[in-house]
Amino acid sequence: MYVPFESLPEESRIWIYQSNRKFSDEEITEIESDLQAFLQNWAAHGTSLESSYQLKYNRFIIIAVNQEVQSATGCSIDASVEFIQSLEKRYNVDLLDKMNVTFKLGEHIAHKPLIDFKKMVKDKAVTESTIVFNNLINTIQEFNESWEVPAADSWHSRFF
Repeated sequence: MYVPFESLPEESRIWIYQSNRKFSDEEITEIESDLQAFLQNWAAHGTSLESSYQLKYNRFIIIAVNQEVQSATGCSIDASVEFIQSLEKRYNVDLLDKMNVTFKLGEHIAHKPLIDFKKMVKDKAVTESTIVFNNLINTIQEFNESWEVPAADSWHSRFF
C-alpha cells in the first residue's frame, strides 16, 4: 500500500538505489508512475506493505517500508529487486552495483567506480569534506541524518 513518504515513521526500513547516470525529467515521471503502481500492490505473505519512495537528484531511488505494520520478507524484497532490475533494463542504467560512489563536486553530482574515487582521493580531487552519499544506511532516520555527509563522516573515510 503506497503512502506519502513523510507519513512513514523514522524507523522505517529503506533501500537506496543509485543510477550511474542522471534520469531525464520524462524518465522520472515514468519511474514515479511505475513505483506507485509497484508499491500499491507490494505485499509480504499476502499482507500489504505500507511503503513509499523518494526520487532524489534525478539519480537516486529510495524505497521505504514501515516495518511496524508489516516487515518486508525475503520474497517481498526479491520482488522489489526484480522491479529495480526491470528499471535497469528499461532505462539501460545500473542501479544495483554497490561498488560505485556518488558524491558532490560543487553543485554537480558525480558518479564513479570505487577504484576511480580512490584515485581521486590520492590526486586530492576529492577531500574529507567532499559530500558523499552514504547508501549503506537502513532507516529513514539515518537517511535524514547521515545520507549526505562529508566523506570523513562516512564509510568513505577509510580512503583518506
